[in-house]
Amino acid sequence: MSRTSLPELMEERGWLLADGATGTNLFMKGLESGYPPELWNDEKPDIIQWLHQGFIDAGSDIILTNSFGGSRYRLMLHKAQDRVAELNEKAARLAGALAEKADRPVVVAGSVGPTGEIFENAGGTLAYEDGVAAFAEQIAALAEGGVDVVWIETMSSTEEAQAAVQAARQVAPDLPVVVTMSFDTAGRTMMGVRPADLAGFAAEQNLFAFGSNCGTGAPDLLLGVLEMTEAAPEATVVAKANAGVPEFKDGEIVYSGTVELAGVYAKMAMDAGARIIGGCCGNTFEHVAEMKRALNGHAPGPRPTRPDVEARLGPIQQATGHKCAHGHGHGEGGARRRRRRRG
Repeated sequence: MSRTSLPELMEERGWLLADGATGTNLFMKGLESGYPPELWNDEKPDIIQWLHQGFIDAGSDIILTNSFGGSRYRLMLHKAQDRVAELNEKAARLAGALAEKADRPVVVAGSVGPTGEIFENAGGTLAYEDGVAAFAEQIAALAEGGVDVVWIETMSSTEEAQAAVQAARQVAPDLPVVVTMSFDTAGRTMMGVRPADLAGFAAEQNLFAFGSNCGTGAPDLLLGVLEMTEAAPEATVVAKANAGVPEFKDGEIVYSGTVELAGVYAKMAMDAGARIIGGCCGNTFEHVAEMKRALNGHAPGPRPTRPDVEARLGPIQQATGHKCAHGHGHGEGGARRRRRRRG
C-alpha cells in the first residue's frame, strides 16, 4: 500500500496506535546487554524486520526505526561513529520496506534518542552546536532512508530536545516532528522538566505531537499525560508507557505489566486525552495487540483521576530516578556516556 503522512493518517483516524519495545524484544532474539542494536540493521536485518512486522501484525499504525542510539556520540562507544549514515539509512529502509507491503497505511517514525552527553549549559562538555550537528547527521540519514516523521524520544532536557528539533528542521524541513520525554524523577525528567513545561516547549517549537515514553510505569506516565492535556487540550499527545515495573527474576528482567493491563492502560490513556498510544520497555507484540483490541470502538470516557489510575493500574511510583531494564541511565541527567535503550 502506498505510504501516507502522519498528519493525514491522524486526520483520518483521530487516534493512532504506536509500537512497543525494541530492546527487550531483541533480547529474546539473542541481543546481549550493552551491544548496540543499531549494528543489527547491518548484521541481522531479518531480526529487525521480524520486530517491525510483529508490531504491524499486532495493529501498530506507527513503527519506530531501530535507530534510538544512532548518533555519533552513542555509536562512538562502539567505535562505529563513522557508520552513522549507513546504520540510520538502513534502519529507515528496513522499516519502510515492510510499511510498503502492509495492507493498510503504516507510518515509519525515525527514532532519535539522546546523545548520552551532558550539554554545556547543564554543566557538561557538549556544545549546543555540536549536539545540533550530531542530530543533523543522524536525521539526514533517516530522511534519506525514507522515514515519514522525525521521532525524538526519551529526552530529559529541553536544550537537547531543541537541538534535535533544530537539526530536523535544517535537514528534513518537510517532515513532521514529535518529541517525547521521560518523566521518571518525582514527576519530572532527570533535568527537572515537568509535563506542562513540555507542552509549552511543543507550542513554541510548533511540534506535530509531544508526550511521554518510558519512565516508571503506566500509572506515573498517565499522570503526566493528564498534566499535558490539561495544559494543551487541543494538542496531539503521545503516551508510550513501560509494561509495568522491571524486576530481576532468575537472572532475567521480567515486567510486571500483564497483557490484560495493557488494554486497561490504553483506554485510560485515551480517556486522559492521548491520541497516539503505544508501549515502551517490556511491551511485546501481545501487549500491543491487546491495546488495539481495547481501543477499537472505545469511546473516550471521563478524564481519570489519580485514585482511578491507582485503582486500575497500580500504585504511583514517583521514583527518584531509575534505569531501564538494560541498565542504562537517561540521556543527560548524570548519565554521561551510559547508553540507554528505548524498550
